[in-house]
Amino acid sequence: MTDNATFKHEDVELQLPVVKASNGNDGYNISQLLSKTGNVTLDPGFVNTASCESTITFIDGNEGILRYRGYPIEQLAEKSTFLEVAHLLIHGELPTQDVLDTFKYDVSNRMMLDERMRELYRCFPRGAHPMQVLSAGLSALGSFNRRTLDVHDPEQVNEASLRLIGSMPTLAAYAYKSSVGEPFQYPQKNLSYVENYLRLSFGTPQEDYEIDPAVVNAFETLFILHADHEQNCSTSTVRMVGSSDATMYASMSAGVNALSGPLHGGANQAVLEMLVKLREEGVDMKTYVAQVKDKKSGVKLMGFGHRVYKNHDPRATIIKGHADKLLRASGKSNDLLDMALELEEVALNDEYFISRKLYPNVDFYTGLIYEAMGFPANYFTALFTLGRLPGWIAQWREDHADPTRKISRPRQIYVGETERDYVPMDKR
Repeated sequence: MTDNATFKHEDVELQLPVVKASNGNDGYNISQLLSKTGNVTLDPGFVNTASCESTITFIDGNEGILRYRGYPIEQLAEKSTFLEVAHLLIHGELPTQDVLDTFKYDVSNRMMLDERMRELYRCFPRGAHPMQVLSAGLSALGSFNRRTLDVHDPEQVNEASLRLIGSMPTLAAYAYKSSVGEPFQYPQKNLSYVENYLRLSFGTPQEDYEIDPAVVNAFETLFILHADHEQNCSTSTVRMVGSSDATMYASMSAGVNALSGPLHGGANQAVLEMLVKLREEGVDMKTYVAQVKDKKSGVKLMGFGHRVYKNHDPRATIIKGHADKLLRASGKSNDLLDMALELEEVALNDEYFISRKLYPNVDFYTGLIYEAMGFPANYFTALFTLGRLPGWIAQWREDHADPTRKISRPRQIYVGETERDYVPMDKR
């Protein structure tokens, strides 16, 4: 490929420099298009537009590849921990043991919230959606950490990063406790990041919370799988809000609001609701798959296919093993898991799904795990957020470190009314 692509329209010819990728798609730099031609491109949903150059996450949807900083997700999920992956995403390299120990210590020391934050959470009505509460909590966190707001001070940026990661388990657990009207707990330094989160969520002042290593391991894996996923809606939101030099706290809060939408972070809840409905209506899986194939029925199969992955979602294979292990080990009959396994088997042996490369995505099994742990369906997206935070922080910091960065300002193609005169009220 040459170093430039040529754009021609009428009497204008423009050379578009080719931006080489280390993996994946190269890009055409069209930054001179408007100034040289007077026109812009139109790309609804930005599905063909790269908004940045990034070194954080690589995805190959056709091959089912996901890598953080070059490391395959399969290796990280098997061998790493969530805080190690968080350090990798934010700082670019796997930490040494001493560096990781210091990072863990720094994060642990920032899990405790100001007491007035606890009072703030008590002001939310019982039953308030956890994502609304979590977004408000992240915004408020900045006001309690005013010496970490300067986005151009590296020390303050680093402190804000640590404060956000350390506070997030407490904020997320308090969002859950607030929604069900239960008393808040304090974090404990002798517990790990995930252990603290589980105890904060399910512990009570009346008794000790028993920590299940299998559950901790599953959540470590889930958080790693969700830690970053390139320029999706919420990550792009974090970058866009941050481009105005808004604080890291405001940017993360905006990311939560973007993730709360059912087309982005709510898919695992939709899968669980689908399975519950099938159980209640007594629909067998072969019948349901037939309904899905009939476009006139309007029936959808939730948790299959992905906007990016056109082959298989590598995260789904990893989490399926944890779902089966956890739910089977509980000793309880789990008909929803049995239904999910049967539905997957029927679909993956059907030519309709095979030819369209429709495979289970990560959301197909995560909802089952969260439900088995005792979380209500409307809290699933908050769990997603807890895992995604390090990726948002890494993306925000990368954007701010880019010497060519500009405030985000997409263009539009105006198709409304042309100029017209104001009509007085009595003549309308």
